[in-house]
Amino acid sequence: MQWGTALEQRIDAIADRMLQDAAARGARVAAIEFIVFVLKQAWACIFGAALLVALIAARLLYPDDAVLARNDALTLAAVLIQVAMLVFGLETVRELRVIVLFHITGTVMELFKTDVGSWAYAAEGVLRIGGVPLFSGFMYAAVGSYMVRVYRLFDLRFSRYPRRWLTAIVAAAIYVNFFTHHFWWDARWVLFGAVVVLWGGTVMHARIRVRIVRLPLLLVFAGVALFLWAAENIGTWAGAWVYPDQVAGWQLVSLSKMGSWFLLMIISVVLVAWVYPPRAPMASSPEAIEAPPVQQERPR
Repeated sequence: MQWGTALEQRIDAIADRMLQDAAARGARVAAIEFIVFVLKQAWACIFGAALLVALIAARLLYPDDAVLARNDALTLAAVLIQVAMLVFGLETVRELRVIVLFHITGTVMELFKTDVGSWAYAAEGVLRIGGVPLFSGFMYAAVGSYMVRVYRLFDLRFSRYPRRWLTAIVAAAIYVNFFTHHFWWDARWVLFGAVVVLWGGTVMHARIRVRIVRLPLLLVFAGVALFLWAAENIGTWAGAWVYPDQVAGWQLVSLSKMGSWFLLMIISVVLVAWVYPPRAPMASSPEAIEAPPVQQERPR
């Protein structure tokens, strides 16, 4: 497993010490594993969570008559969050490269989608490209941050992962369809079918500390899409952007958007897979998997 940041190493070290004298299948192990799982998931979401806090604070606390436009303040806040992640060792340079890819990919989509009226931002501030404030790209970067961090934190491995060149073709088709469906045939149902064919048999193996959790990858995609839909509702409630049906007043984002997030997850996974090639599960017996790991001195 790749060693992470200092805080991540500390969480693992504490968990390992607590597991040393615990029964392999006892209730104590289950409780410790659950706590570690929650901590690691929360840690993987840290960039997106910080950005959501900034959006909510801007909605509730930012003065309407401030000299600096709210969108510009959000952009500066997003930049500070990203810089802090690097300066304090909360994110690696390798992860940053993936996050930049998400940022660029998302910003290009934002420019097109706002131009065709899929959603809109407040026309304020100077830190924007056309009608798109620069903080919008950081929202896609937050998804990328979660993806690369969860990959490392849980030492993700995959059974029956499809060939990467095939996944790249499907991901490219999904990205193109986000644009072309506005003036041509919407191929999303064909793309959903292609996703099921490619990833339908793929199983994700996530190591917490002692146990390895195995889940169908499509189920994981759906779960993350639901989480992103919930975060999107917070973002639109905070006034970061609005959909056409929210102009007269805020309402829940359409459930159909979860399908879009599901497809966006495919693009995200493919981008991460080109930087972190999917690995097969380690050949271990169930007994070896359940045995508490022996804490070794970490490389310096």
